[in-house]
Amino acid sequence: MKYQYVVILKKDGERATDLLSILLCFCSAVIFGYTQLKSDHPNIYLYAFTALILAGLIYNIVIRRNSAIDRRGRKPVRYKYLILLTALGWFGMPFFPWIGIIFLLLAFLEHQAKRPLEIGFDRDRIVINTLIRKRHDWSVFNNVLLRDGLLTLDFKNNRLLQKEVAEDEEEEDDVDEEEFNAYCRDRLTSATA
Repeated sequence: MKYQYVVILKKDGERATDLLSILLCFCSAVIFGYTQLKSDHPNIYLYAFTALILAGLIYNIVIRRNSAIDRRGRKPVRYKYLILLTALGWFGMPFFPWIGIIFLLLAFLEHQAKRPLEIGFDRDRIVINTLIRKRHDWSVFNNVLLRDGLLTLDFKNNRLLQKEVAEDEEEEDDVDEEEFNAYCRDRLTSATA
């Protein structure tokens, strides 16, 4: 769907998501290796997964973090493939193979956690692009305001959503705050009429 305005909000939890991904993958690799060292019948499958996971962690932490950069000044690092690899490793474990299902879910959630949160403004509604899209008619808002890089959605049910807008230096066609606020005022008055 084409929106009149799209506002991209700043993400805050990327560092915590990365640390959790590193910790889960590293601990799993240690468990895989330890299990094979203590086993009477070592499994080359788990040795390979241990080596691949540790190599992937080193690659992501050392090499990718110091390589090419994005708009914010650093390269986005994704751990979903390592988490998927870890899930496959858990499926090959002699105990608790169901943990692999949890890692499959975590790989999906890691991707969702790093996606930018976008809010689309259309003639009829406002759509918040989360895991499950939330659609709100203009009539449920008291006010919608963008000021000093802060987007405020004031709902009529006394709920308030206030988030910082992501900075995008490469965009030359950034919308003027006054133009956006005038559009929102117009849509709010049309919705109440």
